[in-house]
Amino acid sequence: MGVITNLLTRTNAKNIHALARSEEKAAPLKAKGVDVRIGDYDDYDSLLNAFKGIDTLYMVSNTDVSKRITQQDNVVKAALKAGVTRIVYTSYLRKTESVDSPIRAVAAGHLNTEARLKESGITYTILNHSTYTELVPVFAGNDVLSKHLIYFPAGDGKTSFVLRNDLAEAGAIILLDETGKYDNQSLELTGPKALSMGDVAEMIGSITHLPIKYVSTTVEEYKKVATDGGLPAEYANLFANFAVTTQADEFATVTSTLENVLGRKVTAVETSLKEVYGNK
Repeated sequence: MGVITNLLTRTNAKNIHALARSEEKAAPLKAKGVDVRIGDYDDYDSLLNAFKGIDTLYMVSNTDVSKRITQQDNVVKAALKAGVTRIVYTSYLRKTESVDSPIRAVAAGHLNTEARLKESGITYTILNHSTYTELVPVFAGNDVLSKHLIYFPAGDGKTSFVLRNDLAEAGAIILLDETGKYDNQSLELTGPKALSMGDVAEMIGSITHLPIKYVSTTVEEYKKVATDGGLPAEYANLFANFAVTTQADEFATVTSTLENVLGRKVTAVETSLKEVYGNK
């Protein structure tokens, strides 16, 4: 929705086609004049039908990690068969592609799709998104203000957090580009600065005038505290794995690429945190 919202400010709705699993889910887009095609990543034939007449496809990585490889292979195959000439794909930022990575299960689908695109011969642009700024409060925890504590096993590792709407705006700009400067490129789209959770604690403390402390705990202790606090084990495991990967500075890369695409400064993490914690 974020990319489509940004596209609507830059081009006529008749130029935009959206894939949705049902008419009901797509109703708000249809009301804005967007052409809606019904399809599902699990259903190759539905994708093939939905992609007919489409030139450029913005392919959002799916959220079901266990099905990502199969589903996204369906998307690429259907797009090629339907005659799509360009695919822009949302992937992830990393320094290495180690098989020992704690987030290998998450990474595998992305790496597979990137390989499929590169070997297909289709024109592609891979958007390597850094970790979303919106996850900062999630990592900080719901009780950060009551306990004055961020309890997270990320050590002193840093992350170049980036706002999703900045990425959505960049996606729209890249989709509408006709110069070819983004063709067959992998773009590292990051925030303006790499921050540790200790830096985040200081920011939240400055905003709220509370003595927020960051404690880098063990993975096991984090999982226990998180699940005891009501976080589903699946998410506790996922966040813990991200934390361990953060310790290795896998997400610490900072580039000016996003700023160059946007033609403006990228939104600082502190700006977003003020919106979350400013009135607390």
